[in-house]
Amino acid sequence: MIRLDHVFAGYPGKKVLENLTLTLPDPGRTAVMAPSGYGKTTLLRLLAGLMQPESGRIEGMENRKIALLFQEDRLLPWLTAEKNVEIVSDPETAKKWLREMEIDDGSLYPHEMSGGMQRRTALARALAYGGDTLLLDEPFKGLDDALKERVAARIKNAAPLIVLSVHDAAEAALMDAQIVHLDP
Repeated sequence: MIRLDHVFAGYPGKKVLENLTLTLPDPGRTAVMAPSGYGKTTLLRLLAGLMQPESGRIEGMENRKIALLFQEDRLLPWLTAEKNVEIVSDPETAKKWLREMEIDDGSLYPHEMSGGMQRRTALARALAYGGDTLLLDEPFKGLDDALKERVAARIKNAAPLIVLSVHDAAEAALMDAQIVHLDP
């Protein structure tokens, strides 16, 4: 189990999460839903260890290999899709995940790809990195409904623990994820 106990977190001049107590199933899939600005990304950053709570405790994330898909694609513009994925894995694994994400031409540079292709390349990179925990910040951003379904089917068992942020309950349903609502 992953447990957040009375967690307060935010940024200079802005509280984002206040007194959050939450238990996440492990293994399991959890979709975090909230309006923009209510802490979905902050929660994922806390779970990834990229930021620390101002107070409170997070338990159960120790000694995990965490793959994180940021809200921004963060592709290296001087590398092809294939090389962007290979920076975290081997060439064979990179090609496998690019195929799974329906990227047929791994020789394209980010500026040559659509937004949806860039998103799927970033997702392929997180999946190729592997691990026991997959944190996905808006993984289906820029994908049409049919593509969301195919991608979700390929990633929903990619790690024992998956936590994703979504704006739409239908996206959570595609992942067979338990929904957690962050309220103001």
